[in-house]
Amino acid sequence: MTSKKVHLPQNELPQKHLPQLKVPATYMRGGTSKGVFFNLTDLPEQAQIAGQARDALLLRVIGSPDPYGKQTDGMGGATSSTSKTVIVAKSTMADHDVDYLFGQVAIDKPFVDWSGNCGNLSAAVGSFAIISGLVDASRIPHNGIAVVRIWQKNIGKTIIAHVPITNGEVQETGGFELDGVTFPAAEVQVEFMDPADGEGAMFPTGNLVDDLVLPTDVVAGGVLNATMINAGIPTVFVNAKDLGYTGAELQEAINGDEKALAMFESIRAHGAVKMGLIKHIDEAAGRQHTPKVAIVAEPVDYTSSSGKSVNKADIDLNVRALSMGKLHHAMMGTAAVAIGTAAAIPGTLVSLAAGNVERESIHFGHPSGTLRVGAQASLVDGEWKVNKAVMSRSARVLMEGWVRVPADVL
Repeated sequence: MTSKKVHLPQNELPQKHLPQLKVPATYMRGGTSKGVFFNLTDLPEQAQIAGQARDALLLRVIGSPDPYGKQTDGMGGATSSTSKTVIVAKSTMADHDVDYLFGQVAIDKPFVDWSGNCGNLSAAVGSFAIISGLVDASRIPHNGIAVVRIWQKNIGKTIIAHVPITNGEVQETGGFELDGVTFPAAEVQVEFMDPADGEGAMFPTGNLVDDLVLPTDVVAGGVLNATMINAGIPTVFVNAKDLGYTGAELQEAINGDEKALAMFESIRAHGAVKMGLIKHIDEAAGRQHTPKVAIVAEPVDYTSSSGKSVNKADIDLNVRALSMGKLHHAMMGTAAVAIGTAAAIPGTLVSLAAGNVERESIHFGHPSGTLRVGAQASLVDGEWKVNKAVMSRSARVLMEGWVRVPADVL
């Protein structure tokens, strides 16, 4: 008995398949975000420099673009807080330990946004740098706090991470609780030095409050009061009540409302033009990470997404912020810097919502609970300056080893 030869159509012929690449990586939580961390020298040679190859690699690692919005075939978690990548290297800057580059990966588009920092993941950079051997051993105590000097390459700023060390190793467990994170961990204090974003003025329009002109089908009257600030990350603050909100909304109240999301995106795009970040609103789609949009309101009682009761007497104001087109489940670290900075400057919408009094720290409510951030502002030659903003976060390694991607991605 002879076997019959099977002839496959040309488009069904067996294909030669390339093996997957193995790239050393660490999966980390920092604050209320998590992302995939890389040592620059561990990346494939083509991806060690900025450009198409690097973006293609990171998109495939995270699982984007995904028309299903789930990132099932990658490391992303299908939210702006979990679709993130970090590249760390020995610093090229004097008096710094490491360089930190952040890439916000779009979920449903083939796009990596390098326009800003991630404040939450900043808390994990110091730990990653120590674990990866990128910090000189002489700077790490056997027991105590290691001060890691980080150069944030996206915005050209210094971040100082105070990383707890026990018996010569990074301490990750502890009793510090952070609203928006389920389990307690070790506290990491993070200082954002000279947090005005980039080289421009903290208030790019020169005003503490502007009239932001918008289409009348976006907001009634076509004008919205807005504080636009470059601190931590470019942010557009508006009053919650001007948009019909209380400032105590949870995610489902906004993220399930397509009309509301379109309104916030229009505010973001017009704000970006007003701040000089883009020249035309059509360019906003290519700059999804910045600016952020946040609504502010006087304190009100509410129940957080975890079921925790937040008493208005315990907070100075309520803030809700959007990231990558959706209301954030807690608060972005960089947006918290913007909140703390704006709160320290009398006359901003943030300060007005908090009572418009001089302060060096602000305690605000967000969807997952509350957060305190400190900032000291001063008026120098007619311009507001903030030396640093400080907050406490936590960080933890979730997994380490290799991430695999199909070789044809490069």
